[in-house]
Amino acid sequence: MSKGTINVSVENIFPLIKKFLYSDHEIFLRELISNATDATLKLKHLTNIGEAKVEYGTPKIEVKIDKESKKLHLIDQGIGMTADEVQKYINEVAFSGAEEFLDKYKDKVEDAGIIGHFGLGFYSAFMVAEKVEIITKSYKNEPAAHWLCDGSPEYSLEKSDKKERGTEIILHIAEDSTEFLEEKRITELLNKYNKFMPIPIKFGTKEINDPEHKPKTTTDKDSKEITEPHRQITVDNIINNPSPAWTKTPSDLKDEDYKGFYRELYPMQFEEPLFNIHLNVDYPFNLTGILYFPKMSNDMNIQKDRIQLYQNQVFVTDNVEGIVPEFLTMLRGVIDSPDIPLNVSRSYLQADGAVKKISSYITKKVADKLKSLFNNNREDFEAKWNDIKIVIEYGMLSEEKFFEKSEAFALYPTVDGTYYTYEELYNKIKAKQTDKDDKLVILYASNAEEQHSYIEAAKAKEYEVLLLDSPIVSHLIQKLEGSKEKISFVRVDSDHVDKLIQKEEHTISKLSDEEKTKLDEQLKAVISSEKFIVQLEAMDSNAAPFIITQPEFMRRMKEMQQTGGSAGMFGMGNMPEMYNLVVNTNADLVNEILNTKTAKKRERLINQSLDLAQLSQGLLKGEALTNFIKRSYDMIK
Repeated sequence: MSKGTINVSVENIFPLIKKFLYSDHEIFLRELISNATDATLKLKHLTNIGEAKVEYGTPKIEVKIDKESKKLHLIDQGIGMTADEVQKYINEVAFSGAEEFLDKYKDKVEDAGIIGHFGLGFYSAFMVAEKVEIITKSYKNEPAAHWLCDGSPEYSLEKSDKKERGTEIILHIAEDSTEFLEEKRITELLNKYNKFMPIPIKFGTKEINDPEHKPKTTTDKDSKEITEPHRQITVDNIINNPSPAWTKTPSDLKDEDYKGFYRELYPMQFEEPLFNIHLNVDYPFNLTGILYFPKMSNDMNIQKDRIQLYQNQVFVTDNVEGIVPEFLTMLRGVIDSPDIPLNVSRSYLQADGAVKKISSYITKKVADKLKSLFNNNREDFEAKWNDIKIVIEYGMLSEEKFFEKSEAFALYPTVDGTYYTYEELYNKIKAKQTDKDDKLVILYASNAEEQHSYIEAAKAKEYEVLLLDSPIVSHLIQKLEGSKEKISFVRVDSDHVDKLIQKEEHTISKLSDEEKTKLDEQLKAVISSEKFIVQLEAMDSNAAPFIITQPEFMRRMKEMQQTGGSAGMFGMGNMPEMYNLVVNTNADLVNEILNTKTAKKRERLINQSLDLAQLSQGLLKGEALTNFIKRSYDMIK
């Protein structure tokens, strides 16, 4: 037996580990199982290259709780350690065995399958244990070793009678960490961090139906069939999937495999994903993964089921900010990369050029996939557009390279359900929707029902009207107007139809200038100037007498401010709601208002007409709506 002091540069490293190194005590289990996986994969590699003359077999990692003795055991069948190696790797803190192994064999195999990067991982055990034991036997024909430490720098190291190859870590759980002796808590941690690790992890046993037993069916005296119970057998409870979908090549997977993996990742999601993107790159960095497009709503709420980040199948975090472009954080799935720089506890990202390259690659890969889906099955892509548009539109706004690529697949649907690319839309409408200044005017609605009358008026002139109803549409059209030459987006209810697209032709008014002045005075005497700006316009006599519009600029600025835009800089957020009241001087009803003899009747006609116009815009509410209904009933008595 030998004793000694752990070689560290501070008087006692353990309080530091406990207080500063790790953000969450629960990650001790992840680190220890990572080490066990590490040791097993090392053995696999050494047997593959012929350096280890032992049978690799089908090793597993076992986690056991001894609640009565307050112990937690982690057992592997990996490479093991000699006493000298324990001395070197355990007692000389901060010297990583994984890194040394990688360096030694880096030229002999493309991927040694090593997880560990941090020699301090083992010492996370002292966050939850008052005493830690290591019982280990190397694959080499040398005596087993038994190491013991009580959380101080002093340790003991002696021979052990362990016969089997591998390592057993025994944690004597501290009084303040007894939660880690509960089966439910350990199950939770194993599912969180180790669900897809590459070596099978056993946690207890379970009963299953014996696959080799076929229950007999007999018939009783009443001719009723009775089937005997299925025979139960006890098997290892393997809690992980060592070969998840993202570790395989796309050619080995079918659509059902991708959907099955989605359900494995998010068991509480009952809707199927719309489609997936398989990531697989080995230069200039290593990255694998699968991203899923779920059905999206327009509220842009942060999803609780987020993309998960792994390093060599070890779960790290579901906060992928920086690695995944912001607009894609609304997706789901897995990203796995050994090249993402983490701090020593494997909990936080470090700023690094590789992260930016990974983010750019993911953006490009997603854009290429969307283009491929569009080209290969446009009909299906169009059917899914409403469920994915918020992601694409956000990407067009936030990532310039994605914006450029989106030209090939971004769609612009009409109120009639026709979908155009920008180029198709341009060619479709340029003849009829180019104004007198040679500017292309793209008409759109944000709500087909509320803006129905305005849409119908535009369609009567054979204009195409887009349906753009996402919450960020104001930002998007601003972006498009700034990037395309001589175009403008105009909402269909922002002016009467004859002025939406200004042509050279003018409609002649039936009223003289004197009559217009008189009418203007009559209207302003009844209508509030705080809410409405009265505009007399000569329109088609069949057009509505009163039309309420809101100037495109003002409305768009207010919308942008509501969704985090810069409209607040212009004071738009505090401005009262103002509308244009366009009065058709050629309408019969307007002529009747002008020529009505009594002020009371004229006021009633004006109020009724104004209320009808407000009703068509959804602006008539509260007391005003109540008064309108009462007045309408009085008029039909």
